[in-house]
Amino acid sequence: MKNLFLATFLIVLLVIDLSCSKTPDVVIEPDKLFYQPSNFQSPVYKIQSNPVTKEGFELGKSLFYDGLLSRDGTISCGECHRQDFGFTHHLHDLSHGIDNQIGLRNSSSLQNLAWEKTFGWDGGVFDLDLFAISPIENPVEMDEKTSNVLEKLRKSDKYPNMFKNAFGTTEITSERFLKALSQFLLSLISANSKYDKYMRKEAGVVFSDSELAGMELFKQKCSSCHAGELFSDGSYRNNGLPPTERQQVVYRIVDGVKKAFIEPVIDDGRMRVTELQEDKNKFKVPSLRNVEATKPYMHDGRFQTLDEVLNHYTNTVTATQNIDPILNQNGKLGIALTATEKAQIIAFLRTLTDREFLTDKRFTP
Repeated sequence: MKNLFLATFLIVLLVIDLSCSKTPDVVIEPDKLFYQPSNFQSPVYKIQSNPVTKEGFELGKSLFYDGLLSRDGTISCGECHRQDFGFTHHLHDLSHGIDNQIGLRNSSSLQNLAWEKTFGWDGGVFDLDLFAISPIENPVEMDEKTSNVLEKLRKSDKYPNMFKNAFGTTEITSERFLKALSQFLLSLISANSKYDKYMRKEAGVVFSDSELAGMELFKQKCSSCHAGELFSDGSYRNNGLPPTERQQVVYRIVDGVKKAFIEPVIDDGRMRVTELQEDKNKFKVPSLRNVEATKPYMHDGRFQTLDEVLNHYTNTVTATQNIDPILNQNGKLGIALTATEKAQIIAFLRTLTDREFLTDKRFTP
């Protein structure tokens, strides 16, 4: 799988400028499709190289919800990323793809992506403009070739004109295709939760005693990893989850033909990308924004409720290889929390739900 991704990235690098120039501060009014919330840092994405326009947004949105991107037309990006659930695959512990195949991991939420440096649970994608290639070419997700997608778009009735509206001509290239998707993804900004309004001192917005207590506990117990306004430091950590062996479909080329095999697979996390033992069992720290809506939780969706998540940190942290030192101090595993403290932290976490984002009709299929 790694070789597939690397090969795809090399192709796209021929047409996309991946320079690492520093992005200047961007401050745009919140009524725009893309803007920088006042409490956010400058975005990582080079927004000046792909400014979000109405036409580009509409093209990207249409592509995002179009099954044409998959081999048989049945799976769109929106299938595994549903708006009202924080753009996750709601109630599926592992994402379901083409031919009802089951993937290796839980679908990540899509929000505030302009501020992310890497994407996916293992960070295998390093640029938002390359993000869509992974699910499109993954044999258990959309199982299509990007080149085939482009041909289907060129032959469609609507897309040549939509590309012309967005980019000036009807030419459909991989660069334009990927940047249009990025324009839609860049617009998925969640920064208007009760927490945000409270921090902005908006009139009439107050925290309950439980929410205030939970916020202080969160700062003490959780913010080492879930840091800043994104509620993630973007790092890769082992949080003490015992690895689970699953039966997965694995594709191999035999005598020049791609064949499927059912084999046991254990997800080694970021090591699948870096091949470094020091990265075994490490996964990206997810953002906790809209966490109330994005269940199930963890990279494999093993927990259905926030109570189960906190119970893990207090009771079931395991000293697996590369356990994060924060969770293994002085021979004691996990985080000490009383039942009352857990309830208070959950009360605070619910203030991170941005219902305007979850119901914004601009993002609806």
